[in-house]
Amino acid sequence: MHDEHGGTEVVSPEVKSIDGLASIHAAQLLTYLRFSKLRLGYLINFNTVRLKDGFRRLVR
Repeated sequence: MHDEHGGTEVVSPEVKSIDGLASIHAAQLLTYLRFSKLRLGYLINFNTVRLKDGFRRLVR
C-alpha cells in the first residue's frame, strides 16, 4: 500500500478464531500499534459465518 506521499504504509493484522471479539483484543492490537509506531491495524476473526463480519479496523 502506498500513501499520498509515495511512501509505503504498513498494516498490522491480528488474527483470531474465537466466538467473538472482546475489548481486550482491541486493546492488545492498539498496544502492538503503539510499540511498533504503526497507525493502522485489523482484528480478523475467522470464526464467523461470513468472513466480512469478523473484520474490525483500528486506527491509533
